[in-house]
Amino acid sequence: SDLRQILATKSVENIQFLPFLTTDANNLSWLGYGCLKGDGTLITVNAIGAALQTLYILVYLYYSPAKRSVLLQVLLLLAVVVTGYGYFTILVDTGTRLTHLGLFCSVFTITMYLSPLADLAKVVRSKSTRCLSFPLTVTTFVASSSWTLYGLQLHDPYITCSVPNVPGIVTSLVRFWLFQRYRPEQDKPY
Repeated sequence: SDLRQILATKSVENIQFLPFLTTDANNLSWLGYGCLKGDGTLITVNAIGAALQTLYILVYLYYSPAKRSVLLQVLLLLAVVVTGYGYFTILVDTGTRLTHLGLFCSVFTITMYLSPLADLAKVVRSKSTRCLSFPLTVTTFVASSSWTLYGLQLHDPYITCSVPNVPGIVTSLVRFWLFQRYRPEQDKPY
């Protein structure tokens, strides 16, 4: 819905960029983890996710008045991904590569789930959830819960709730509470 809003209004006003960026980094990280582990589900889901997030970033960049700032953030993301790739392929031995990459992916997932709360003070101060995305909140909650169940099924601590997905569930619940407290119908329709 954020993408539709950008295309309909030809503006990125009140739409956060950080969630698009952190989700792309998260998808790229988990794609590498899935490739290393040979997990088709992780590969498929995260390849599609990375492609979609890259599309969202390009649309956001196109309509953003602050192109330089957005482009610098994208370049920083690319530097982190390339550095991470170099670290995991050159410096980490194959025996511990999956463990190190799992920890790295978990950090990116936590960052992704916390990024929509970057404007928390703005929401409380303005008593408006206008800068938060309700569809993103719902999908974050569903995705966190789904990945937790998938990780439990695989007995994979990097996917399961113990590391990355609890923050996604908790931050979604906080955002649901904010939407309840500061009713969005006065801001925009959902």
